[in-house]
Amino acid sequence: MEITTRHTPAYGVARLQLAGGESARVESGAMMAMSAGVELRAQAEGGVVKSLKRAALGGESFFVSTYTAPAGGGFVDVAARLPGDITVHSVSSDSALFISKGSWLANEQTIEIDTKWGGFRNLFGSEGGFILRAGGSGQVVFSCYGALEVWNLEAGQHFTVDTGHMVAYTESIGMQIRKASGGIVQTVKSGEGLVFDFTGPGQVWTQTRNPNELLGWITAAVSGGSGLAGGGLGGLLGRQ
Repeated sequence: MEITTRHTPAYGVARLQLAGGESARVESGAMMAMSAGVELRAQAEGGVVKSLKRAALGGESFFVSTYTAPAGGGFVDVAARLPGDITVHSVSSDSALFISKGSWLANEQTIEIDTKWGGFRNLFGSEGGFILRAGGSGQVVFSCYGALEVWNLEAGQHFTVDTGHMVAYTESIGMQIRKASGGIVQTVKSGEGLVFDFTGPGQVWTQTRNPNELLGWITAAVSGGSGLAGGGLGGLLGRQ
């Protein structure tokens, strides 16, 4: 399978170019377009239990869509829910990739997606918790909210990331999750919840925008808070 990206970094789209009879697994709802003759089949990938784990714990859909090209080949275009970049990473059998929930888009059939424990959840949000593990050998497509940055850590090099800005990291990376600051009072004052402490060697992908912050801003705006200038969304609508 050949994968190319376009419209990056703001509104990334990935094209999965399939040979005759070749298949790709795609997150439910991520398909933007496909060529004539490509067959779509949606199923609970890996059985009901694994699909429930992926949906309830990993933040992905219960069903996974499988696209199979006709004899002459074809393509599938995939896009993310939020505006941002898309990247392609080759996973090897001895180095899996861990992906934050909501970031996985597609992969070759030779890749297996499973849900793994990634650390305790923030009491006030959905940071931390479960993440997805992409194992096997092949290509994986994942997205981010905003721009994507890649951090190449040397052996023993340390790096700290807010959990809402983490996108993915290689299996060779050491990871621990902790509170950004000591005690609830400091957490409230700083506005920071949980962070990941990464240790090299390996790669870490981060995003310049935080989906949890977007959700909080929208919630405050809809409830008439100060998320929007001039008295929130209610005040804005009241002036129309």
